[in-house]
Amino acid sequence: MTAYAASTGDLTAAPSASEFKSEVELLDADDDGDENKERGNWGSKMDFVLSCLGYAVGLGNVWRFPYLAYRNGGGAFLVPYVIMLAFAGLPLFLLEVAFGQYCSSGPITCWRSVPIMRGIGYGQIFVGAYVAIYYNVIITYTIYYFFASFARVLPWVGCHHDFNTLYCSDLYQVCVDAGGIVTFNGTCVQLSSLSNSELGAYNITKNFGGYNTTGYSDPLEKDRVSASEEYWKYSVLHESPNMNEQNGVVWGLALSLLAAWILIFFCLIKGIKSSGKVVYFTATFPYLVLVILLIRGLTLPGYEKGIKFFVTPDFKQIGNAQVWLDAAVQIFYSLSAASGGLVTLSSYNKFKNDCYFDSLFVAVANCCTSVFAGFVIFSIIGFMAHELGKEVDEVVDAGFGLAFIAYPAAVARMPVPTIWSLLFFFMLLTLGLDSQFTIMENVVTAIVDEFPDQLRKRKVWVMLTASVIGYILGLTCVTTTGPYWVALLDSYGAGFPYLVYALMETVAIAWLYGVKRFVNDVRVMIGDKYVNHPTFFWWPICWCALTPALMTFVLMFNFINWSEPEYNGPFPPWARGIGWMVTLSGIIWIPLNAIWEVYSAPGNIIDRLRVAANPSELWGPALQRFRNEAAEVHKLNGTTMGGRVLLPSTKNQPASRPPNGFNVPEKSVKYNPRPSNGFNVPQDNPYPDNGRTNPGFDSPMA
Repeated sequence: MTAYAASTGDLTAAPSASEFKSEVELLDADDDGDENKERGNWGSKMDFVLSCLGYAVGLGNVWRFPYLAYRNGGGAFLVPYVIMLAFAGLPLFLLEVAFGQYCSSGPITCWRSVPIMRGIGYGQIFVGAYVAIYYNVIITYTIYYFFASFARVLPWVGCHHDFNTLYCSDLYQVCVDAGGIVTFNGTCVQLSSLSNSELGAYNITKNFGGYNTTGYSDPLEKDRVSASEEYWKYSVLHESPNMNEQNGVVWGLALSLLAAWILIFFCLIKGIKSSGKVVYFTATFPYLVLVILLIRGLTLPGYEKGIKFFVTPDFKQIGNAQVWLDAAVQIFYSLSAASGGLVTLSSYNKFKNDCYFDSLFVAVANCCTSVFAGFVIFSIIGFMAHELGKEVDEVVDAGFGLAFIAYPAAVARMPVPTIWSLLFFFMLLTLGLDSQFTIMENVVTAIVDEFPDQLRKRKVWVMLTASVIGYILGLTCVTTTGPYWVALLDSYGAGFPYLVYALMETVAIAWLYGVKRFVNDVRVMIGDKYVNHPTFFWWPICWCALTPALMTFVLMFNFINWSEPEYNGPFPPWARGIGWMVTLSGIIWIPLNAIWEVYSAPGNIIDRLRVAANPSELWGPALQRFRNEAAEVHKLNGTTMGGRVLLPSTKNQPASRPPNGFNVPEKSVKYNPRPSNGFNVPQDNPYPDNGRTNPGFDSPMA
């Protein structure tokens, strides 16, 4: 008996070696409440949509996209951005949402569909854990700034604080306004106290009882930094000059980090049932604040200068390959694709949820949010440039520089700065929380789904354990070298591996699992109306060819143009070694798992590969009635479901069907622990091998 008998009939399917002895109880759904009583579902469709929107719309929409648009041709950047959305962003987003909803499983268990690719799920959990550690540190910064904003005078205003240095930019203007000058050693002295020779050294001359200072310039001008930057580095971070100088924990940040983890835990204490309600506020509040900030920004002098700088197109940039790479990477990370989070969120959907509309809506809304945030940020940056008498490109910044240096400095120059500071940092907090909810739920769901009997009823303890471990490990990131660790984890942990996962996902589902089979999986959930529409054919084309080709281009471009990440200069060699170990720990699971699956499978090498590349017997919808329906839909449309229709442990069997789910002899459901043919199928399977050369695989475009 060949593998074909195990994969072309829905009676049975070749099991993964690691799942050969696994059994699950498939439950029938009730008409009301959760369909899946053991695992649970979202309380409503809006819970899922807002959770996805909150996960996708994160800090990068506010502090990265506007900067990339400015750097890559302003309004012209929207051309490659929209194209990359159509070719990579939307296809990947729809693929992951539909994939998770169909199987109702986390990012590891979902790979019962293609066991040889299960390493993608393991890698996603490792990388997700790294991201959870440092991303909550970023949330910590927003909490710290939020509470620091409860002050009549914001603490980053002025150069009179203990943490300020002689390079603080405001010192020069304060000294000049007081009738003095700043000397070469940074001190402020009155002009009247200087001799003629000393005045000459600073190009100052006496003039009719006064002083001519037109030739004088700040001797420390090149080394000046803003007061907000000194507050960020020396008061908040207490940043060491390099990564080798560790001077202990910054306890103010440690307390803020503890508050962040407590907040995350209590918002996720009941899993999606609690987080699904919290997102009604955290996912919508940022939009309210962005609207308020835009209205305020449009009333400030100089706003038009910033917005013009943001939208003015430079179409010459479109011919630059780097611009297209930036657009692809921004779309990819902005939508949070290939991290496993979308699979986790959609796995809690009811089976018949319209995942097609949800995916398109969330993806488009996310990109529109990025553009909208660009107008908000650049209206404020334009105001700041006007106030400082500088050009916009001298003020604009990205990442931490925008959120914790440039924007606080701009806010300090507004009327009633405390209000605007509180609004801004509370918005950043809610943006970060939404994403962190899914990052943590992704990790915990994957663990619980792997050990459902032992952990499903103890999920709250798993979440508590994960939060405690996250806090302890996160303490490294709130030391005086903490910013270096955050930069290291961000650069090595969450970059290259996600690109690899995206490429491998499309290859696994489109070519190994079979794109026609996957399209029919979607058909089972949303019906023929969408799937038979001519426009739907775009998605199989992307999954099979366009998206993997684009991901390959991005990977190759990154590899060819790779340079070691830096923070305040190059990382020390030992830190780079740790960084590469972090990267490797996210990717190594793919080949290791593939080797294990092939090694553990029965038969010769060809049989082993077929077993490892075909769906396991447990693959398919989680509820029996949907497995029955899936089997019929696949049969009518020329594919197979892949997994067994009715597992031997299922108790409530349809009266019109024999226990095996098909009109075949009862004796064919007598299962041996491991039959001699190498598969968990009956020895007298009524479906003979018809000579198909690639059993179990659907032609991608068939």
